[in-house]
Amino acid sequence: MPTAVRRLGASLFAGLLLVSLAGPAAAALPAFDLTTLVQAEANLGSLVNAERTTNGLVALQLDPDVMAIARQRAETMAATDLFSHKNPDGSDVFDAIAAAGIPWFGAGEVLVWNTYATEADSTAQAVAAWLGSPAHRSILLSADFNYAGFGAAVSPISGHRYYAGVFLKRTDRTAAWTKAGTTSVRVLDATRARVTVRWTGGDPRLQVLTAGLRDYEVQRRVVGGAWRSLGLRTTTTVTETLPRARTYEYRIRARDRAGNRGIWSVVAVRV
Repeated sequence: MPTAVRRLGASLFAGLLLVSLAGPAAAALPAFDLTTLVQAEANLGSLVNAERTTNGLVALQLDPDVMAIARQRAETMAATDLFSHKNPDGSDVFDAIAAAGIPWFGAGEVLVWNTYATEADSTAQAVAAWLGSPAHRSILLSADFNYAGFGAAVSPISGHRYYAGVFLKRTDRTAAWTKAGTTSVRVLDATRARVTVRWTGGDPRLQVLTAGLRDYEVQRRVVGGAWRSLGLRTTTTVTETLPRARTYEYRIRARDRAGNRGIWSVVAVRV
């Protein structure tokens, strides 16, 4: 089970390490279909994040752009059976990051292949191998990264299961979140009522560079009608006096200080 690690940070330090570990023979290995490869990538992320939280670190956000780079790295190795941080054309993960137009302050890559037959065994042993090497472990458990992606591929020639993990320190691009809470209605007279809508929200914590919550956008409509803006708020409640005998919908979404907006959270209230 060979493993490799490369890291590049703001200090422009780069290093390369190859470690060879024994693994089962590759003869007659079953292939992994696309669903199994996608599951393998998810399992790598879950296993790494479980180890991070066990060690008091924040789980890495799995970023689609970084996942695409990691997948391409694994697929290139599988297609060529070339286990290296360098592609056949001489490019590497940092070239891929630049080509994707991703701004970053630090980056790292870990690679591994093995010959375990099942996806569960193969991914578990891959992460165990990374964690068993001090250089690899330092990448997986770094306090300098906040995003990651994992790629999986199988060589059609040797059957080797190739895995790549790409780690980045980049500005916060994770959407803030909102969850609608309780509503209350106080009847004022035959035609009016006082409506209060409450919610909770926040900005997911990253290991580094969390933008922090900025505000909430709030809108309201009569069911079936057009949405009306109630403006931006930093509080988690809105109170209005409204005509009775109608059903209203409120929707709220959060925005962080980097401008990342979450999805709308909707609640209906009968007045």
